[in-house]
Amino acid sequence: MNGLKTMKADPNLYDYWPYAGRPKIEWPGGKKLAFWIAPNIEFYEFMPPSNPQRSPWPNAIPNVQQYSQRDFGNRVGHLRLMELLDRHNLRGSVSLNVALCDHHPEIIEDCVKRDWEFFSHGIYNTRYSYGLSPEQEQAVLDDSIKTVEKASGQRIRGYLAPALTHTEDTLDLIAENDFWYSCDLFQDDQPQPLKTKTGKLVSMPYSLEVNDVITYSVNGWDPDRYTDILKRHFDQLLLEGEKSGTVMCIPLHAYLVSQPNRLKVFEEALKHICSHQDDVWFATGKEIAEYFRNNYWDQSLADIKARGVVSGGTGFNHG
Repeated sequence: MNGLKTMKADPNLYDYWPYAGRPKIEWPGGKKLAFWIAPNIEFYEFMPPSNPQRSPWPNAIPNVQQYSQRDFGNRVGHLRLMELLDRHNLRGSVSLNVALCDHHPEIIEDCVKRDWEFFSHGIYNTRYSYGLSPEQEQAVLDDSIKTVEKASGQRIRGYLAPALTHTEDTLDLIAENDFWYSCDLFQDDQPQPLKTKTGKLVSMPYSLEVNDVITYSVNGWDPDRYTDILKRHFDQLLLEGEKSGTVMCIPLHAYLVSQPNRLKVFEEALKHICSHQDDVWFATGKEIAEYFRNNYWDQSLADIKARGVVSGGTGFNHG
């Protein structure tokens, strides 16, 4: 029995909330699906500090091949991706390693001109959250908020941990610092309230399934297969959105999707999605989170409580 009890332990990040029968979500204008694109604009250090939990590079450092491949995104790839999104009148929600504000301010300026959103992806993608004290993690958040606001005039509201690395305090800290959404959890295709000590922190559908890192670097799929996956993913969520609004995000990395052999094929997926203007709300992560917080937060908590499926056994921690 002890083993079974251990298996049932719940980290208490969010409530178990079955998909069917939830309060119906209606996006602005009666749209069925909220669609957003998250270009990851990152900076990887040539000689990153070590972390006892995980090495920043898969091989010994300095890793010239991995470093220069990622630097392609900042020197070539982002321009290609920006021009592609411009052609389809799509704004990006930038998952930003905020050190890029100092390293490549011209990229930040290009995003600001396009009215793109910024959300924090840590300082560097080679500096992980593992092992940080609450005070150290708070310093990262302070740096992120101040640096992005100085460079762009925006107060960031979203958070994706650097390389998706967390501590046990991460979600509570970002909620305490008035972040509105987290992209680090992948349990749902609709926004969901997270269980934090304070605040109203939304779990925002981000997606590993259609992330180009998983497609190209992990699964090794070709561009045509990626485009087919994106279309199928969109079609299913749009179908389900007839009953209650869904969310689709495409997380992108310009060092991958903007390679010459991939970008044109990727555009076919965007054309398919953009052909459904009547049914899709083309938004930013911040806009989706704000709309959910303002219109469905209380309904969601009431439905969770009414079903009696509160997880973890410790009651509600929701702000």
